[in-house]
Parts: sequence; C-alpha cells; structure tokens
Amino acid sequence: MAELQISGDLIASENDKVRTAQKSDYDALGARLDRHGVDIETITNKVAAFFVAVPSWGVGTGGTRFALFPGHGEPRGIFDKLDDCAVIQQLTRATPNVSLHIPWDKADPKQLKAHADALGLGFDAMNSNTFSDAADQKHSYKYGSLSHVDQATRSQAIDHNIECIDIGVAIGSKALTVWVGDGSNFPGQSNFAKSFERYLGSMAEIYKALPDDWRIFSEHKMYEPAFYSTVVQDWGTNYLIAQTLGPKAFCLVDLGHHAANTNIEMIVSRLIQFKKLGGFHFNDSKYGDDDLDAGSIDPYRLFLVFNELVDAEDRGVPDFHPAHMIDQSHNVTDPIESLISSANEIRRAYAQALLVDRKALGAFQDDNDALMASDSLKRAYRTDVEPILAEARLRAGGAIDPIATYRKSQYRLKIGKERPASLAGGGGII
Repeated sequence: MAELQISGDLIASENDKVRTAQKSDYDALGARLDRHGVDIETITNKVAAFFVAVPSWGVGTGGTRFALFPGHGEPRGIFDKLDDCAVIQQLTRATPNVSLHIPWDKADPKQLKAHADALGLGFDAMNSNTFSDAADQKHSYKYGSLSHVDQATRSQAIDHNIECIDIGVAIGSKALTVWVGDGSNFPGQSNFAKSFERYLGSMAEIYKALPDDWRIFSEHKMYEPAFYSTVVQDWGTNYLIAQTLGPKAFCLVDLGHHAANTNIEMIVSRLIQFKKLGGFHFNDSKYGDDDLDAGSIDPYRLFLVFNELVDAEDRGVPDFHPAHMIDQSHNVTDPIESLISSANEIRRAYAQALLVDRKALGAFQDDNDALMASDSLKRAYRTDVEPILAEARLRAGGAIDPIATYRKSQYRLKIGKERPASLAGGGGII
C-alpha cells in the first residue's frame, strides 16, 4: 500500500462537505449533455484514464535571471521531491508518474525505485542536462554540448545522455528527452551547418544506446540561453532530427518554445500527420518561455491543442501515444498548488475537446461554413466540465476540491518544520 502524505480521513472529510453539491452538479451536467447525445459516463471514464507526468524540478521554487526567492519547505533533494509529487497524485489522481532530471536527481536507482514504489509513483521520461555545468564535470558547456566544436566535450555530453538511459532502465522509464541550449549569441560565432551536423552525429550515438522499447524526444526552442541562433530552433528542424535518427525518435512540443502568435495547434497536427509527435511539455506564456501554469494565460489555445489530439484519437491514428508532461517554473506560488492546478487544467482541456461534435464539425468544414465550424469548437470550450473532473478524482480516491484539501492538510507548514530553510538570493534561470 502506498505511503500517504495526507490523511485519507482528511480527504474523505473534505469530500463529504461538498459531495452533495458535486452530485447535483454532475447530474445536471449529465442531463444537459444527454440532450445533445453525449454520455457523461463515457467522458468521465476517459478523463479518469488520462494522466500527465509532473516534473521533479517543478516542486521546488523556480527563479528568474535576476533572483531566486526560495519558499517554505523547499525539497532538499530527489526524495523530498518525490514526497511532494506524491501529494499531487494523492489529491488529483491525474499524475502517477514523475519525470526526473539528471544530474539534479541523481541517486541510487534501487533507492529511487523503492521510494517511488512506496509512494505509489512511477517514472516518466528521463531528462538530461547539458545546458549547465555540473560541479564535477571536466569540460564546460559554455559554448555548447552535443554540437560543441571539441570532440571531448561532445563525448562527455553523449556519455551523460547514455547514463540517463541507464538510470531510466533501472527505474522503469521508457523515454529520454534531450533539450540543449546550444547556439550562438553573435553573427559569425558559429557555422550553422557544421554545428547542426555535429549535433546530429552526437544524437545518433545516443540513439544507438536506446533499448528497443524506448523512444527519444528532441525538444526545440526558438531562443535562450543563446539569443542569436539556436541549434534546434523550431519544429521543422526538430522534425528533420526525428526523421534522420530513425523510428524511435520523435519531436517534443513545449508550449512556450515558439515565437509569439505561432499556431502551435497546427504544428501538433503536422507532427501527428507525419507520425513524429512524441509528446508535450505543458505550460503557458505571455511573452516568451515564461513557464507559467498551464491554462493560466491562454486556456483556449490549450483546448485547441487537445482538439487536435482528440481528433487524432477519434480517427484512430495508429501507434498514437504522445507523452504528456508538465514543465513549469513557480516563482510566486506554492509549487504543489500550481502543479495541482495545471494537472486539472490539462484534464479540463481534454474533457472539453472530447465534447466537440466531430461529425457536425466535419460537415461545417466540408461546407466551408467558417462561422459554424468555429462555433462548434466554442460550444465545447464554453462547457463547464468541472463536475466531470471532480467526479473522476472522487472515484479514484482523490479530492473533489484538491487545493482546498491541500491547504486544509497544512502539508506545507509540516514540511517547513522538517526541512531546513533555504537561503534567499541566487540569480540565474533555474
């Protein structure tokens, strides 16, 4: 039995306070959907079976280039992080897996797996880190890693990624996500073609080390930390990488890694069409790669992304199983609360997309009826699906109102007493 971070009795008690209202809201929504030929139970079961991985790094306070303001009860290492991730899963029942980042989360794989098993958690994609220097590494990544001009530096980065695979195999992961900060800050600093050739050569060596049942996700980003050019700067380059490497290579889409006003949902459609969509890092943004809570700025865009995913699911696209992961930086909120909220918003977008009348939408599209095609999406988006989300949590043993229950538990106060206070200060992107 999993070790509970929050009392099951507390969750039950908090649920009892709102159970009658939840049933009333659920029944009312069910009756409304039934009038439109939609079975609420079918939607609820699909939502309950939809999961998103939480990032180990997300349960700690993030930072900006200018400052880091640690919160109360900051995790001291990966085992504290797993404890915090278990709280999110216990309350939402939407986040059973954790995505690790090496070397930040490096520990004895047997201990990692044992601790996760005790908490009822599993592991999602592994994440390598060659965008910053570890304390004990020989060669610096200041001027790049997998695309570095120096073979020894590239070999070091390759070996690190293979180490991540080895750790992942030991703990039950099935994928590796590779994001590099390689690029240039000045025109002429780097030869575009040679740099990309070196990157592809390095990735090919990592690809060879993949187990047969693993996938590798390459992640594109338009800028940052390199501001003039980035080696893997957009989805087109990402697609070229996946095509070049082979059938186990896929593209990962981070919602914040694009230019302003980019049509991300169309990118998702293209990658699905050509069978190279590997998964997502869900977050939100206003100006750039802000790593804000999912659905906090543009929830309609999140819905439109899920509209493409449900469309692919509805069409029966073969071998379609994208990885869903959160990637956020929490600077002014309790990270656990933000991740609870984000998991809920991601499920919300999925539930809304499931409500789209796809037969009617297809007919409007075929008739070039732009207004009604758009309205058919808006009808689904405007539907308040919160009773469905709450019911899915309740039936799985979670909380009807997870954030209210979390606050009632005083978990943050408790761990603040157990974990030493972190020192404030420290600039730099975390």
